[in-house]
Amino acid sequence: MLRLGVNIDHVATIRNARGTPWPDPLRAARIAEEAGADGITAHLREDRRHITDDDISRLMDELRLPLNLEMAATAEMQRIALRHRPHAVCIVPEKRQERTTEGGLDVARDEAGLAEFIAPLRDAGCRVSLFIGHQPDQIRAAARIGAAVVELHTGHYCDLDTEGATAARDAELQALREGAALAHSLGLEVHAGHGLTFDTVGPVAAIPELAELNIGHFLIAESVFLGLAGAIGEMRRKMQQARE
Repeated sequence: MLRLGVNIDHVATIRNARGTPWPDPLRAARIAEEAGADGITAHLREDRRHITDDDISRLMDELRLPLNLEMAATAEMQRIALRHRPHAVCIVPEKRQERTTEGGLDVARDEAGLAEFIAPLRDAGCRVSLFIGHQPDQIRAAARIGAAVVELHTGHYCDLDTEGATAARDAELQALREGAALAHSLGLEVHAGHGLTFDTVGPVAAIPELAELNIGHFLIAESVFLGLAGAIGEMRRKMQQARE
C-alpha cells in the first residue's frame, strides 16, 4: 500500500502569523493519525519560519506515528537530529529567500560532504532520505553515499500540470517514472512529494516503485474547506484509486 506522510509545516505558518499558540501542529498531527496518515513530516528550517524546536520536541515526546524530520545539511541541524533521533531524516536544500523548497539536492556535486554528514545520522538509527530531482546522476550518487531513501521532487511536474503544458508535463512525468525505476533498481526506497494536489496526485501515485508520498501545503489549505481529516481522507482515496 502506498503510504501517505502528512507535512504539518503550514499549520505552524498560520500559528506564527499571529503569534498565538493555535493552531497547534501537534493537534494537527494527531488528527492526521486518526484520519489514516502513515507518518508526519516537519521541516525545521534554519530561520524557524514555521516549525520550531519546541514543536519537534513535543512531536517526539507525544507522537505515535513515525516522524520524518526535514532539514538542511548544517551542523546545527545534525546536532538537533542526533539529540532527538527521529524515525527518518530527509536532507533538503534550503535558501533563506525562497518561499518553499525550489528543487532537489545536488548530491553529485558534494558526494563526499554529504556522505560524511549522513553517516552519524545513519549510525544513530535514523533512516536517511535525500530530496532530489529525477536526474540519473543524482540518484546514483544518493545510492553511492549510503542513503536509504530518495524523495523525488514533484514540484516541476505539478507546476506544468497547472499551466496545462501537456507535452512538457507528460515528459516530466515520464522522467519521474524512469527516476523511480532507477532508484528502486539500486536498492533505494523511493518516495515523492512537493506541490501535489487532488488533481495531480493520481499519475504520480500510479508509479509502481513509489512507497510513500509526502504532502503538506495543499492538505492544510484544503482543510479550510473540508477539515483536515476530510482532506486527508480524500487524498488517500485518490492515491488508492490510482494504484487500482
